[in-house]
Amino acid sequence: MKILMLELRQVLHSRLAVGAVVLLALLSALSVWTGLQAVSQQRAALERTAASHAQDHAAIAAKQLKGGAADAGSVGYYLPHLTVNPPSPLAFVAIGQRDLQPQALRVRLLGLHAQLYESEAINPELAMPGRFDFAFVLVFLAPLFVIALMHDLVTGEREAGRLRLLASLPAGAANTWRRRVGLRFGLLWLAALLPVACGALVAGAGVIGFGAIALVATLYLTFWFGLAGWVAARARTSSSSAAILLACLVGLTMILPTLADAAIARLAPVSKGVELALAQRQAVHSGWDIPKPETFARFFQTHPEWKDTAPVEGRFHWKWYYAMHQAGDQAVAGDVAQYRASMAARESWTARVGLLLASVNVQVLLHRLADTDLAAQLAYQERIAAYHTQLRQFFYPYLFDDKPFTQADLAKLPVYEGGASEGTLPLGQLLALGLLAAVIMLVGLRKLRM
Repeated sequence: MKILMLELRQVLHSRLAVGAVVLLALLSALSVWTGLQAVSQQRAALERTAASHAQDHAAIAAKQLKGGAADAGSVGYYLPHLTVNPPSPLAFVAIGQRDLQPQALRVRLLGLHAQLYESEAINPELAMPGRFDFAFVLVFLAPLFVIALMHDLVTGEREAGRLRLLASLPAGAANTWRRRVGLRFGLLWLAALLPVACGALVAGAGVIGFGAIALVATLYLTFWFGLAGWVAARARTSSSSAAILLACLVGLTMILPTLADAAIARLAPVSKGVELALAQRQAVHSGWDIPKPETFARFFQTHPEWKDTAPVEGRFHWKWYYAMHQAGDQAVAGDVAQYRASMAARESWTARVGLLLASVNVQVLLHRLADTDLAAQLAYQERIAAYHTQLRQFFYPYLFDDKPFTQADLAKLPVYEGGASEGTLPLGQLLALGLLAAVIMLVGLRKLRM
């Protein structure tokens, strides 16, 4: 313990080391505060949206049911239904897709895909700089502070003429380097994660969630300390050590992830979501020129329970109108499935790249834990689709059996259910990061001992 205190005193005598630890703590705190502010603004926006929607919903319902009953088709056409995707307690750590996609969507009984894909879901550049959140600080900035504390670990002693003396100590040089590496690791670990712990407490995140974040951060710092130890042991001067480590930082966090992203874009090309919305609308618009029996034939392929209802007479009927919208959805169902499969493929390839690149892997893990990745956005769309199906199933008996829609029926409308939840930790990705960090650290410590 006495030796450790002496080592700590030596670190604290270095202005560079103290400045690095303090600055990392400030940056981490600033990123946590920025993340909490962003999440708070999103929650406030969702509350305002819900309040405004409640007023619109009540006003439209009152207008439609002014006489006590109304045509269900008219009610379904005008009445909006709100779906929301609130942030998880850990969303402040990695904002991810929540900056790119709307977190509330009002849907009506019309075709789903035209409403769902008006704002397309674009796979985030997981390995590229984005919002200033803790994920950004950990992946791109924390390695700089590792470099600041580790680049002269060995060369500084050599340049001061103390290296041979350290190697001749009875305890051996290996224990000396382990203590020094461990001490610097602990200081940066505390500086990076203490603000996150405070943020998790403020956000109401569970201990398990914070523990998962801390585990990912620990493994990533382990990787960089191991790499820095290996370079520090091989470099001849402090300046060359710093230059090599900075080159590694640029290559591992920017150049290689950018090249991987370009390769993924070629391997898994994705069409634009707005094209699906346009295709669905085109299918609906062309339905006006298609004979009604043909439209109903397409509709009855997926809804055979309504094929024995009375045929449509006259130019317009609400059940034909909604059958036409559903037929439009069915016409682009294959394209939608392919689009979602392409998005999932990109996410899968990004995860595979993360098995080799620690920076990408950490981004994948943090966004999954925060439930702010592409998978979370696609899951929200699936919940919207399920809710839209519930609405259609609720309204179809009124439409196809010509039942009037009353105030009592309004109270029976399906309610969207979907709350905030913490993401799960992908064990495969975590094991890959842990293995990579362990190997690099063992190699680095072994090189220091030699």
